[in-house]
Amino acid sequence: MTSENPVTTKAVTLEWGVRLLYLEAAGLAVLTTYLLVLDLTKGEIDVAIAASLTVMAALAALAVFAVARALGRRRVRARGPAVVVQLFLLATGGFLIQIGMIWQGVGMLVLAALTAALILVPPSSRALGVD
Repeated sequence: MTSENPVTTKAVTLEWGVRLLYLEAAGLAVLTTYLLVLDLTKGEIDVAIAASLTVMAALAALAVFAVARALGRRRVRARGPAVVVQLFLLATGGFLIQIGMIWQGVGMLVLAALTAALILVPPSSRALGVD
């Protein structure tokens, strides 16, 4: 039994979980950019719906980035929202599989499951001071 301070304990699992959260935030930023381009180039769209979808994607990107940053700073309260993000990704991956986008859905399921596992394993818990 060690008497290390949980804040200074190095957890590779937590660091990789945070990296994957940053990757998810970057993916949402790319989606936001794509939606913005569509909003500006498509002539026959409902502007209110298109703008609201783009704003929601941007807010999601900012929220996931904030969660990743807080978790990277070892804020234990960021772990719950990080896991909730993964649950949303699991649902999205399942939906993608149902509509025939098999590889995209499987990729999203693997990313979400891996990220959630990295955040929840005992070394990450110890690094956050939960154990």
